[in-house]
Amino acid sequence: METCSNKNGLKEAVRTRYASRLTNRRKLRTSIMAPTEKRNVKPGNPTEPPVKTAKLDLNCKVVGILQSKKNANDVFDIFELLQSEKEKDVVGAVDACSDLFCTLLERKKLYKGKLPDEEEALSGPYSAEDKYHIFMRHRYNDCMEMLLEHLGHELHEVQEASLCCLMKFAAGQGRHPLQDLDWSEHYSFPRELLQAVVDGLLSRTTDKSLLISRFQEFLVKEDVRYYVMSSIRENIGKSKGEAMPVYQNNVCTLMCNISMPMEEAELSNFMVKQEAKHEDWKAAKLIEHKRTFERMWLGFLKFKLPRSMYKKILVILHDSILPHMSTPTLMIDFLTAAYDVGGAISLLALNGLFVLIHQHNLDYPDFYKKLYNLLDPSVFHVKYRARFFHLANIFLSSSHLPLYLVAAFAKRLARLALTAPPTALLIVLPFIYNLIRRHPSCRVLIHKPSSGEEPLKDPYLMDEEDPAHCCASESSLWEIKTLQRHYHPDVAKTAMLINKPLSEQEDDISELLETTTHELMERDLKQKSTKSVPLEFETATRLLLKAGKDVMGQHFCLE
Repeated sequence: METCSNKNGLKEAVRTRYASRLTNRRKLRTSIMAPTEKRNVKPGNPTEPPVKTAKLDLNCKVVGILQSKKNANDVFDIFELLQSEKEKDVVGAVDACSDLFCTLLERKKLYKGKLPDEEEALSGPYSAEDKYHIFMRHRYNDCMEMLLEHLGHELHEVQEASLCCLMKFAAGQGRHPLQDLDWSEHYSFPRELLQAVVDGLLSRTTDKSLLISRFQEFLVKEDVRYYVMSSIRENIGKSKGEAMPVYQNNVCTLMCNISMPMEEAELSNFMVKQEAKHEDWKAAKLIEHKRTFERMWLGFLKFKLPRSMYKKILVILHDSILPHMSTPTLMIDFLTAAYDVGGAISLLALNGLFVLIHQHNLDYPDFYKKLYNLLDPSVFHVKYRARFFHLANIFLSSSHLPLYLVAAFAKRLARLALTAPPTALLIVLPFIYNLIRRHPSCRVLIHKPSSGEEPLKDPYLMDEEDPAHCCASESSLWEIKTLQRHYHPDVAKTAMLINKPLSEQEDDISELLETTTHELMERDLKQKSTKSVPLEFETATRLLLKAGKDVMGQHFCLE
């Protein structure tokens, strides 16, 4: 997109910039257009002063400009409304600009190539037709500049209308390029205009989440998505990693709204058709999409982010980011750093690490040690508890794990179970049983005979961070025996299962992971007793009934 010669914009459009150049415009109009009739004058008493219409008929203005060159200056009336303080006037002017310049693009009435200065057009060797095209091309650039400014308007309706209009201009420029075609890489796609739109969305001072959600509908176009990703990467590079929460949130929101295709055959919906050269276009190749997607995310994640944003990204990382990267192993540094943070962030980093370990042969020597240290009382109360136990169940499913490691996890979970809520216990107890089923050598934790009746000291070291030195295999699961006297009947019943030989079939804990305290209480309240409650050990006889009648005066009734 070409910028105007006056870089100060059109915030005071008609009154400032064009007032100083009124004489030149009149000369230009005289040279390229027929004389215009007097405007804004009502027929009637000639003695009355001319009265300017209160509201311009924008549709008539657009039709008049398109029908005759002599009406070209009416575009300034539309621009004047585009700078109005009234929302309806601005939105109406935006729609009028959309109709006007999209039609001029289709009719090829805008100057193509390097745009000369407007003053040079007066004295230069241009025909009247070229001067008209130059004039309207400058107005087109002015319009785009004002629309880009409106992306930061205080009213969302104005922002949305301006965004949609700019994207219509982008589609029009793609079909009818205003510059010489670049067949080396990007072809006829309006990259500069899209870059300016992305820069407007990635504001450093205003939250643009609502406008970005509106922009999402344009991201279904393959070429738009490709160049948006490139524009985001360039914008991030300009920020130099400055800590700006609003800006980072806008960037993250826009990137998270990008849905990547899985296969090359899915690349079929393009805003700009390149015809014969389409196959050589980078935007038409899935591998180029993945490379750009990868560079965009790596460029963003190398900067310091707030904890809330870490969580937001880690939640979607394994699903929406890693599968679409050309080299997912480049995320190792980010994931290991997030895993070392602790708390909920470490829990969420497990998903990404699991993908890299399982699918990309990541070697992470201290993985189980760090996983062991994530087991603390808070793990039962975090929002991502279900996700953690699901992944931990997968990590501990291998039959090749050593005895000391499996015993350490079982013992630590049993110790934490002493203070866990019932909903967590209904997950932890089957989890421990499954560990024992997978590793029969861990049955030693259940059958630990003692030589005397005196209580023995538990050799297990709860504060030891290394599972190899916590002495779990020398201990026993006495905690489960304690839970057999738990106040909640479901927990006590589950804990009693260890008194009998465990079945070979593992318990399915997936149905238990999402159980909440509210659901547990609702289930208990709805449970109906099938047995009647006995009130007497013996059925009353007639003698007792007669005795009951005798004491009626004492307000005692035996029924």
